[in-house]
Amino acid sequence: MKERLCQQQENKAVMMGCWMLNESVSVILALSWLGVNVYLFIDTFCWYGQEESFFYTRVILGSTLAWARASAVCLNFNCMLILLPISRNLISFIRGASICCRGPWRRQLDKNLKFHKLVAYGIAVNATIHIVAHLCNLERYHRSQSAEAEGLLAALSKLGDTPNDSYINPIRTTHTNTTVELLSTIAGITGLLISLALILIMTSSTDFIRQISYELFWYTHHVFIIFFISLAVHGAGRIIRGQTPESLLLHNTTLCRDHYAEWRAAAQCPVPQFSGKEPSAWKWVLGPVVLYACERIIRFWRFQQEVVITKVISHPSGVIELHMKKRNFKMAPGQYVLLQCPSISSLEWHPFTLTSAPQEDFFSVHIRAAGDWTRALCKAFEVEGQTVKEPWSLPRLAVDGPFGATLTDVFHYPVSVWIAAGIGVTPFAALLKSLWYKCCDSHTQLKLSKAIHIALHWDENTDVITGLKQKTFYGRPNWNNEFRHIAYNHPSSSVGVFFCGPKALSQTLQRMCRLYSSADPRGVHFYYNKESF
Repeated sequence: MKERLCQQQENKAVMMGCWMLNESVSVILALSWLGVNVYLFIDTFCWYGQEESFFYTRVILGSTLAWARASAVCLNFNCMLILLPISRNLISFIRGASICCRGPWRRQLDKNLKFHKLVAYGIAVNATIHIVAHLCNLERYHRSQSAEAEGLLAALSKLGDTPNDSYINPIRTTHTNTTVELLSTIAGITGLLISLALILIMTSSTDFIRQISYELFWYTHHVFIIFFISLAVHGAGRIIRGQTPESLLLHNTTLCRDHYAEWRAAAQCPVPQFSGKEPSAWKWVLGPVVLYACERIIRFWRFQQEVVITKVISHPSGVIELHMKKRNFKMAPGQYVLLQCPSISSLEWHPFTLTSAPQEDFFSVHIRAAGDWTRALCKAFEVEGQTVKEPWSLPRLAVDGPFGATLTDVFHYPVSVWIAAGIGVTPFAALLKSLWYKCCDSHTQLKLSKAIHIALHWDENTDVITGLKQKTFYGRPNWNNEFRHIAYNHPSSSVGVFFCGPKALSQTLQRMCRLYSSADPRGVHFYYNKESF
């Protein structure tokens, strides 16, 4: 029993070591992102906790001033990052620049959506801190105007009641309701819009919502436009006010804070003057927003380009195959495109992996009727067997792309393992066809020495997707035996494992990659790559 426990602990340690070896770059990037957030929060918190110009503001608000401002800076930082991982043209450009992006760094481009979600969690956490801190600030502003306030606190709240005085407390009377005061300011209105937009985006992004209604996810996600516009003007209200630099030269807080009753009489302690801080959120997000706007302009330009549908084929299990042509369309195996059908929805774009090879004179996609949009598309084409419709009678399609994806890296490994389940077999069709064409070309040299194609699909005569006589294996493999066999035959190789299919199988394959990767840097290493859009 004791030996078994020791063996289990040893296996866990080995798996953890292999995981660190394979995911070291991801861990470094995540820790770097976290480190920058922690640094910005602590640095801003300390600055607002010690800065002389905000001394009188701290008298009213206390430590919640620093909490609100520190979370605001982190919020700006994460809002700057949130759009970058979903800039598909930017990611495709970086992927194509092999000089700038090689090896394990290149694999991080495939985790763009994971990073997008990580940054979204950062936004949610900092937004929550910011909201709670400002609700406390609003209450403290209101309380400092009450009859119970006395001393320096009361003196500060009364500033601005006489001409030529600037105020520090935005709430000017004790009879004001805090909710009414909140909704009567730029900061309050935009803050409410930001909060509502963030709640809608976060709640509609769950896996449950995406599975039952992708359209709901798609439309509510575009509330981000309201989010960013409100964020850019949020600071224009300048609710938080600090002492002006000119006032600091004439009014020394250390000397004058105990003589507040003499501020108007004593020349050495004039009435302090206050002003709001310049809004800065727009400076953080301007670059990414412009970049994303360029992405949308490119998409609109591609939307205008004509797409000719040359063939429509119906496959079993509710799958249709579309053959298309488009001027100057160039692709690589493993890439994907975004499709829009204006007759179904003028706003929705859906990703589909290309299933044709670059050597063919058309490009194709396979679409399964799995949701409202795909079912409507299949119904619009009304295919049964080979299509008999004339091209002019088919619905119009718009194509954006192609974009780089995980599978474009399959030929970068000396050994590649391709695993697909269900409709997930489609991404590998283009790879198999392209591999066949390259093998037929005597002038082509491949880095890939061996490809193992495991697909959970079967047809009696030829492969259902590729149409090749070399068919895929049938049934669920014994993954322990498969990985053990690969590790034994390639003891010092880098093995790329590429998968497209359900989440449960993905978790199993990830575990197999960690289990059979060697802790020795000179041994065999399995690098897991999952297709995601």
